[in-house]
Amino acid sequence: MAISDVSSCRQSLLPSFLYSSSSTVSARTVGLEHLLQSSRKNPVLPGKVAHTTTDFLNASAQSEMVIASPNEKIQMYSPMFYAACTAGGIFSCGLTHMTVTPLDLVKCNMQINPAKYKSITSGFGVLLKEQGVKGFFRGWVPTLLGYSAQGACKFGFYEFFKKYYSDIAGPEFATKYKTLIYLAGSASAEIIADVALCPMEAVKVRVQTQPGFARGLSDGMPKFVKSEGYGGLYKGLVPLWGRQIPYTMMKFASFETIVEMMYKYAIPKPKSECSKELQLGVSFAGGYVAGVFCAIVSHPADNLVSFLNNAKGATVGDAVKKMGMVGLFTRGLPLRIVMIGTLTGAQWGIYDAFKVFVGLPTTGGPAPAPTAPASS
Repeated sequence: MAISDVSSCRQSLLPSFLYSSSSTVSARTVGLEHLLQSSRKNPVLPGKVAHTTTDFLNASAQSEMVIASPNEKIQMYSPMFYAACTAGGIFSCGLTHMTVTPLDLVKCNMQINPAKYKSITSGFGVLLKEQGVKGFFRGWVPTLLGYSAQGACKFGFYEFFKKYYSDIAGPEFATKYKTLIYLAGSASAEIIADVALCPMEAVKVRVQTQPGFARGLSDGMPKFVKSEGYGGLYKGLVPLWGRQIPYTMMKFASFETIVEMMYKYAIPKPKSECSKELQLGVSFAGGYVAGVFCAIVSHPADNLVSFLNNAKGATVGDAVKKMGMVGLFTRGLPLRIVMIGTLTGAQWGIYDAFKVFVGLPTTGGPAPAPTAPASS
């Protein structure tokens, strides 16, 4: 098998030449020139020169199989690469969800008690009157810990599954059916991520929607477990999957597609020629638009999660009966669109900023052309 065949097998979505830095090419060129100059100063047999040159080129070609990032800090798809993506996911999800805790608090109460929390403005007014400014951040600790764990699994496993499914499909089909790979990779990652999130989500909702239940995680977790057992922490897992899997599939697939279209139609130069600041701006804009779609798709399940985690022994049927189908799709939706749009845009911005910081390229861009098999 030719070296290019090996390279294409190992790298489905992103051909190695996309991550070959200019310094690597320059070093190879300088090395070859030095070799030729040495042969002129110290003549040797033609066959030996040819043999030495061939060895140099073969070694150079072998180095192409190791895919370096643009700044040559982290090798793509190495353990360090996945560790960096996992860390980026922790920062992007944990910090953003904690920041929008006041919005999440009002949204959850609007879903559970619409008679009292009639609108966004009145909801904030009720919270301020009853609990003061401090009440706006009730439940921030389980929010931070839960969504940090979710973000680690969501982004880290997405990068893993995207590469894994691309390798199975092969270079040509990975490019042709890239959206299906984005959908499959994000769904697989979210199944794992929600298992990490579910316990903290259950405690968070109970703390935020039942005044007097607990001050936060430290006393809320023991009370929850005493009341419903450890199994109760996962009572909302299936509705959580119903909310988060469609959300994440939309979040990743639409983001990748939107970013690709922005570089293709809205930006007059290739991504490789854009500044890092512009690339991060594209990441935020693409993430915000993707977030609006995410909020709409996942909102009914979000209402179910809030309802089930608030009421002991409640079922999906109870939620549908009390809220109605229209309420299931619309209650709290405007606020959630604002919250999730901002949240998703910020998450992609932070995630890609972290990737740039550690020497990795930003996510998304022009779809790579399939690598043609080299002739033997």
